[in-house]
Amino acid sequence: MNRGVEIRELKKNFTLTRWTGFHRTVSEVVAVDGISMVVPQGQAVAFIGPNGAGKSTTIKMLTGILHPTSGNVSVLGFTPWRDRRRLAHCIGAVFGQRSQLWYHLPARDTFELLSRVYGLERSEFIRTRDVLIERFNLGPFMDTPVRKLSLGQRMRAEVAASLLHRPRVLFLDEPTIGLDVIARQLLRDLICEWNRNDGTTLFLTSHDAGDIEHVAQRVVVINHGHVVVDDNVAAVRRKYLGAKILRVQFHGAPRSMKLAGVTMLQESDTSGSFRSIRPSFQCVLLLQRCWMRVPLPTSRWRIHHWKK
Repeated sequence: MNRGVEIRELKKNFTLTRWTGFHRTVSEVVAVDGISMVVPQGQAVAFIGPNGAGKSTTIKMLTGILHPTSGNVSVLGFTPWRDRRRLAHCIGAVFGQRSQLWYHLPARDTFELLSRVYGLERSEFIRTRDVLIERFNLGPFMDTPVRKLSLGQRMRAEVAASLLHRPRVLFLDEPTIGLDVIARQLLRDLICEWNRNDGTTLFLTSHDAGDIEHVAQRVVVINHGHVVVDDNVAAVRRKYLGAKILRVQFHGAPRSMKLAGVTMLQESDTSGSFRSIRPSFQCVLLLQRCWMRVPLPTSRWRIHHWKK
């Protein structure tokens, strides 16, 4: 089987019961409403949306935790809620706020335990473990209890643990949450490297735009249980991130400035808001122009606000 993930008209309704005194009110909540998509083997997909959009419910159905109300799902050729035991040996999961590592034990002991849970051959397990230790640079803290690890070290060990049985589909739920900039970028690079070298299908949920841009090749946006956007990352960036607003506060009054493609939205004696229609290029030039427009003795300035 070389199939990835196939979803056809997937729906999930929940029954909500409320009591007011002795009066019971029963209502139905639609969490996922007719999602359809195909993820080829080896593709990295960002599955994003606001809280309550239906992301977690969809992932729970893809992993066999929940049964759908209607619709069909195939993950690597398996129906998740019917073939959950067999599917568990082919998928991995990382949850940023939940740990599969034993808190008081070193990561090495958890790796040993997981090798027995998945029934891995000893030689294959040792070979994979050593590759993961090298790639994720786990050696310095493999024998340190998890409770003593930094968050960045723990998350690297978490991702490595989820790859021990070489899953063909990896679900990543907020894998970089709480990490500093350097640890976040390191983890992204490691995930991308594994996706490239091993062809693992990645299913990423995140509220961090950096995760999406660095890891994913495709973006699927879900809202109110519906897919509202499904396109590659570059196309989504061009269509929906066409401008940036930059607010700069100067130490002294700058001279007036004009730059093609940049609109002055608001101006005062010591600050200005600018809108750039070509973010990656124009904002860099705008920063350079700001620097040139303030006299050297009073050239202290800072970015007060930057948003897409």
